[in-house]
Amino acid sequence: MIQENLPAIFRDFNPLEDKMLSLIDKDGDVINPKYMPVLDDDTIIDAYKQMHYERIADEMAISYQRQGRMYTYTPNLGQEAIHIAAGMHIREEDWLVPAFREMGTLLAKGVTMKEMFLFYLGNERGGSFQNANHTLPIAISIGTQLHHATGIGYSVKYRKKDEAVFTFIGDGGTSEGDFSEALNFAGVWQVPVVFTIQNNQYAISVPVRSQTKSVNLAVKSVAFGIPGIKVDGNDFFAMYLAYQTAAAHALAGKGPVLIEAFTYRLGAHTTSDDPSKYRKKEEEVEWGLTDPLMRLRRYMEKKGIWNIDVEKLTEEYKNQITGQFHEAEQNKGYHHNDVFDHMFTDMPDDLRRQRTQYEEFLSWKENRR
Repeated sequence: MIQENLPAIFRDFNPLEDKMLSLIDKDGDVINPKYMPVLDDDTIIDAYKQMHYERIADEMAISYQRQGRMYTYTPNLGQEAIHIAAGMHIREEDWLVPAFREMGTLLAKGVTMKEMFLFYLGNERGGSFQNANHTLPIAISIGTQLHHATGIGYSVKYRKKDEAVFTFIGDGGTSEGDFSEALNFAGVWQVPVVFTIQNNQYAISVPVRSQTKSVNLAVKSVAFGIPGIKVDGNDFFAMYLAYQTAAAHALAGKGPVLIEAFTYRLGAHTTSDDPSKYRKKEEEVEWGLTDPLMRLRRYMEKKGIWNIDVEKLTEEYKNQITGQFHEAEQNKGYHHNDVFDHMFTDMPDDLRRQRTQYEEFLSWKENRR
């Protein structure tokens, strides 16, 4: 990896020196005007609205789960700037290979809340994403999606397509072998993949300091010969610039990029988790002061472009999301044959036996009523 070939911000914010790209502080003041991306007011307002929609949807999803109307859910609170900045740079023809905490990016790509609700209601059709071109299903198994992203990137390069691949993983996922394997081959093959580590400080209960002795996570790119950068994940403008630069790099045929989005999971790892068991309230309060929505709003107020009626917008979003949840909840699911019919072109005998056994069980269950 030759330094002269790197985008300027990757040279200026060298992960080996543990430098982090940050453009506005927690009060919304610009601290690095040299790097501020040029965005018109409407784009900034739209970004805030998208971030707000994700937050409302996230809060409502947690509420539905707590009511017993939905299964285990993975909250997104505090990571909205990453998701929306990424979504604003993923085109329809680009590929999105998600993990399980990228709600805003999925929404930006065309996934509906109804589909996400179906997914967390245990309905396989919730992963089909009918209106989201080139979008893979949510990956629950840690790290497996990175191999998929690298493979798709190889296909894109081989077929000479004007497409980029965006994929995500958490800080804990960097300890999986899949992470190193995927980045290694992405570097060898020079595929157009933008890797994002959402470093929210905890892999369930395990803090980053127990995951690695590296100075940061972005520095892991160095071993694979690809550009890497550590970015303030709660700073919308920093994340926007990082994705803008990374996308341009990948689409120019210059190979993969690794972004560490340095953020904090304000909520639980999942709705089955109790973060009070492994972190202190004082830590949560301190990180809460860097809330990405609050920071962007303060910037907009100081610039004189804040014109959003939050109460009215919240009510509008809640009505939209409620309607989509009711549609998902009333969906009676899918026929059990879907589970069996789409596994193989020619169904093997052992799967046929399983289907017969399951049908016998359903018959027994029905006759009990």
